[in-house]
Amino acid sequence: MKFFDEARIEVLAGDGGNGAVSFRREKYIPLGGPDGGDGGKGASIWAIADRNLNTLIDFRYTRVFRGQKGENGHGSDRYGKGGEDMELRMPVGTVITDNETGELIADLDTDGKRWLIAKGGIGGLGNSHFKSSTNRAPRQNTPGQEGEKRELKLELKVLADIGLLGLPNAGKSTFIRAVSAARPKVADYPFTTLHPNLGVVRVDDNRSFVIADIPGLIEGAAEGAGLGHRFLKHLQRTGLLLHLVDISPFDPDADPAKDAKAILKELKKYDEALHKKPRWLLINKIDLVPEDEREARVAALVKSYKPKKHFVISAISGAGCREVTFAVMDYLEQNRKA
Repeated sequence: MKFFDEARIEVLAGDGGNGAVSFRREKYIPLGGPDGGDGGKGASIWAIADRNLNTLIDFRYTRVFRGQKGENGHGSDRYGKGGEDMELRMPVGTVITDNETGELIADLDTDGKRWLIAKGGIGGLGNSHFKSSTNRAPRQNTPGQEGEKRELKLELKVLADIGLLGLPNAGKSTFIRAVSAARPKVADYPFTTLHPNLGVVRVDDNRSFVIADIPGLIEGAAEGAGLGHRFLKHLQRTGLLLHLVDISPFDPDADPAKDAKAILKELKKYDEALHKKPRWLLINKIDLVPEDEREARVAALVKSYKPKKHFVISAISGAGCREVTFAVMDYLEQNRKA
């Protein structure tokens, strides 16, 4: 299934039914009086978070959603039937905003969360409401109210505890395969990841966390270069970023420290809050560096990057990855208690 994390839709709640103008007419009962019933309520439209969904693809091809109109009122004081409410199921993590004003309508951050996004119109009043001692045969009624109409923007932000960050081919997909059951595409060329991947990392039977891998970033991503800028929003909910850096890049003239700092600049341009998130450095592909050069290369990278915490790993062999997962789990548990 294709991954879609944005969509624009139009929701039109149902109009209320009109009130009825009617008079009671029965044999042997003269001057029966008004008995027009009220119109039915128009259908409202609700958004519901569903953990079984992981993409907004359904809203890419069906863009207009109309609620049922309320039925008009009837004689004999019978109310019109109300329209049946419409429920739109969306992935957990969907943020709904007004497309015109940018106002936040709802943040579906928990499974089963239900939010009213377009309210149905109230039914009109029948003429029985207008009778009085001076107006015994009223012919007044009121029309049903119009339902709310809105143009909405849907934006999916995946829910994960940990986010992976790095240049294309830094080894993010290999790392998520090494520590979880997720199986994103892995190849020996850049840009193999085309959409976010989620994996559940189980440290032991009762301890786990969710990790998100997004397409690699390149310099200029905040201005639209490459793919990663489209998916940076998926890191905004994470509690900790793991920045993977390839210590042995293909290009012998490449400077891992300089490239890593360039990615941090892109984060800052995109979102200051994202740049300020806690961030650890994972120095990857250490297995490709001659043993007598490893210590010096790692020391140079750490000195330039100045991370709060760093790990030296080989995602392809799994070396050092288990230590990272235990450290991450401890960090998350400490911060949840705080």
